Amino acid sequence: MGRTLVDEAGRLAGLAVLLMAHGAPTAEEDIEAYLRNIRAGRQPSPGEVQELRERYQKIGGRSPLLDITRSQASALEKNLSGAGLGTRVYVGMKYWHPYVRDLISQIYRDGFRRVLALVMTPLSPRPSIMGYRQALCDAREVSQGDLEIHLIESWYDHSLLHTAVAEKISRALKQFPGSAREKVEVVFTAHSLPQRILELNDPYPEQFHAFCRAVADLSRIDRWSLAYQSAGRTDGKWLRPSIQELLEELSRDPDTLRRNVLIVPIGFVADHLEVLYDLDIEAQAFSTARGLTLKRTESLNASRTFISALADIVVDNCQRN
Repeated sequence: MGRTLVDEAGRLAGLAVLLMAHGAPTAEEDIEAYLRNIRAGRQPSPGEVQELRERYQKIGGRSPLLDITRSQASALEKNLSGAGLGTRVYVGMKYWHPYVRDLISQIYRDGFRRVLALVMTPLSPRPSIMGYRQALCDAREVSQGDLEIHLIESWYDHSLLHTAVAEKISRALKQFPGSAREKVEVVFTAHSLPQRILELNDPYPEQFHAFCRAVADLSRIDRWSLAYQSAGRTDGKWLRPSIQELLEELSRDPDTLRRNVLIVPIGFVADHLEVLYDLDIEAQAFSTARGLTLKRTESLNASRTFISALADIVVDNCQRN
């Protein structure tokens, strides 16, 4: 016999859920300190600070990441409560306020002794996951007592997540004229990483491809590609193809049907700088200059199906731990 709602309520009793994201400065004056956090204390140059400041200015002066993650947490808490699985859902950031360490302390003060931590990206490159794991370990040390913490490392293969992305694709395709709708080139994107992860057999590229394939199959999309975006400006090679390389290739293709492009930022679950600037401004300008018509799917943000996917992931992992 399967677990009942009462069983799940019992498992969730005393459990807090912590949604964790990368973090973003909430004001322009925070940018320098934020960059120092990302770079483990190394002081950024004035040019680096100014470049990032200008990017934020072009998306309205600040990232909506924290607000959106909080709205996701609120919706998830309501979803779980509506199913009779009451728990608290918190939000902590790795590189900016509210820091994971502060939220862990808050969770303890609120009386919880078990934490289910979920990284708000479906894919799990090892360097990123190690960073979140370290943040949790550091947080446990500064908390007022020991906590039982379980980290959900990846969830790219969840069927409801695939459905949530497919819904966004279906809606976005309507932005193209009816005659062109069946001939759109769909490009899935995820954050780039240094190519050296390939030497370490990191699962990230395989997860990315499997995620794209599952969504493409569900959406019955035949014309699709994948690309990496938002590579860092550091020495060394990054994963390819980059979004710019792929768009350049499409613009040179004699098949004019490939000039209608839909970007699906499948590796991201919320609007933030990498979506609002790197895609909506930078990639859009790059495409326009090459005669491409570029559209983007809406981010998942707090869509109903996506929140249902998160709730299912929480309950499933609660069963295991």
